[in-house]
This record gives sequence, C-alpha cells and structure tokens, in this order.
Amino acid sequence: MIEFKVDDMTCGHCAGVITKAVAAVDAKAKVAIDIPNHSVRIDGSTQQQALQDAITEAGYTPVLVA
Repeated sequence: MIEFKVDDMTCGHCAGVITKAVAAVDAKAKVAIDIPNHSVRIDGSTQQQALQDAITEAGYTPVLVA
C-alpha cells in the first residue's frame, strides 16, 4: 500500500482525475481517496515513482507519506 498526501485535491472531480491517472499506469490498482484528509492510498503492483509521476502529470502535487 502506497499513500500520498495531495493537498491540492479538493473535490470529487479532483479525485476522479487522480483515480484515472493511476488507472492509466496500473489498471488493476485499488485506489482509496479521502478528500477531507487529502489522502490517496493505492494498492497495486506499480512502482511508487510511476504512480507519483502519473498524479503529478495530472496536475497535482503528491507527497509520499512514510
């Protein structure tokens, strides 16, 4: 499980864009989004950096939660 804090994710549209970006690099990934806490949790087989890059390319600023 990889978790990112995405402070600029503020609404359902943002969540949808991020989910779609993750699906583009890992179609089988399970994405759990918590908008109020700006949290994106991803359970999949893709490397953390590829997921982070996909979210960044979608226009957001993901920060890995250790």
